[in-house]
Amino acid sequence: MDLNTIAEVVRPPPEPPATRWRDGDAWLAGGTWLFSVPQPGLRRLVDLTALGWDAVTVAEDGVHIGATCTIRELYETAPQAHWPAFALARTSCEAFLSSFKVWNAATVGGNICLSLPAGPMITLSVALGATYTLCAPDGTERTVAAADFVTGDNRNILTPGELLRSIHLPAEALRKRHTHRRFSLTRLGRSTVFLAATRTPATTDLLLTITAGTTRPMRLAFDSMPDAATLRDRLDDLPGDVWFEDPNGTADHRRHLTRYFAEQMRVELAEEDRP
Repeated sequence: MDLNTIAEVVRPPPEPPATRWRDGDAWLAGGTWLFSVPQPGLRRLVDLTALGWDAVTVAEDGVHIGATCTIRELYETAPQAHWPAFALARTSCEAFLSSFKVWNAATVGGNICLSLPAGPMITLSVALGATYTLCAPDGTERTVAAADFVTGDNRNILTPGELLRSIHLPAEALRKRHTHRRFSLTRLGRSTVFLAATRTPATTDLLLTITAGTTRPMRLAFDSMPDAATLRDRLDDLPGDVWFEDPNGTADHRRHLTRYFAEQMRVELAEEDRP
């Protein structure tokens, strides 16, 4: 899409870049969504890729992902044997409805900030208890839980001019056992539901994350492994208006799939820890 209203591209912007924000601006990272539809209200693009932020940094406290990290860079990050749940990163990358060209351009931060129900980077970060660092135009930063960031279909808590700087996957979550289920109408189609569940080693807890089938991520936490009826009751208690509906599935279809897959995951993680 030719954005014929753009009069200027800021490259490179200052660091932090949010201090240069003005009405009519848009942050440019991968641009895979930005250039896909008309943007009549935009006058200027601020190119974040020119800042050279680190893509992925593996540290003692977990994995730090720069907002401009591409899906390809995240996918190619070496597996971490002592952090089995990091495998969910590759699984989430594979959930993208995209070609290799999009993988080479689309960014982790862009997928999160677009805040669509089927955003797989949202699934990854919420399921692993991530935190986001957000930068405001006045130069201040705040840290928010990934679970609190998306508020609805294509809606989130970002204020005008605020940007997502980085994502932190904590080490304690990466040590957990995990499983996932995903359903789409076609083999390479957009997710109708995408669920992930984790269990802390040597405990019987359960954290179930529900995405794609709902307008915002939903998490169900249990201190001990629930039985089938308890899990079903918690799912049935979710607000009726949270279930998403589009050509990929009705709300009732997505609710049914969530119940079905959640029980499978509960049984899988209820097994004794493997050696």
